[in-house]
Amino acid sequence: MEFSPNNNIVQLCLQGMNMQESGNTAEATTICTKAWNDATNNFEKFLAAWFIARLQHNVADKRTWLQTALELVLSINSIAANSALPTLYSAIATCYQEEGDEHNAQKMYELSTAHHNTITDNGPFYHGTKADLHIGDFLTPGSRSNYQPDLVMNHIYFTAMANGAGLAAALAKGDGAERVYIVQPTDSFENDPNVTDKKFPGNLTRSYRTHAPLKIIGELTDWQQQTQQDIQKWREKLATNNGDIIN
Repeated sequence: MEFSPNNNIVQLCLQGMNMQESGNTAEATTICTKAWNDATNNFEKFLAAWFIARLQHNVADKRTWLQTALELVLSINSIAANSALPTLYSAIATCYQEEGDEHNAQKMYELSTAHHNTITDNGPFYHGTKADLHIGDFLTPGSRSNYQPDLVMNHIYFTAMANGAGLAAALAKGDGAERVYIVQPTDSFENDPNVTDKKFPGNLTRSYRTHAPLKIIGELTDWQQQTQQDIQKWREKLATNNGDIIN
């Protein structure tokens, strides 16, 4: 399953998180429990289990839900889900440590470290823009951010999710046509820290960045187009986002 912000379970989890952050733990628990009960596959159940774990006051209960999330991730064995492994192992380790079980805490910390920054994603990769480019051209860092115009970006960003690149194209500056290019990294790359381990564990959107150029090797024409209403919602969300871009 590909992660989508429009997925019903994802929406329920986000509602639960917002309720928790506003101090309404009881309502958050109701919403996240509904997400768990309504989940139709292991990916959705993993997301719900993660958020239910966040709501637990008892450390043993929290660890149980985290271990449930971990088991579900291991059963899925997808690139997106596996990106959550370092976070899950680390969270379970913290629970063991709070319980006084240093042996299992150390084992979990070691597993977290072993999976940290291990990217096994081989693409294909995409970059969304309104620029008119050609096969063989290179995309390089140094452009101004689409979201903070005064910020010159030190990296070039890309994703393994075509629809994510399509959204980036829709939100990009300029009056040109929305384009999604198939790109090839020319050197090493890392998880995008602006989305990794933020609202959800890991890098579920398979978003990456690199200091090195991206070579355009093709163009995609059949990604999911955003409605004007959805684009406006995203623009409003970005306009009210007070967080700094990790550059």
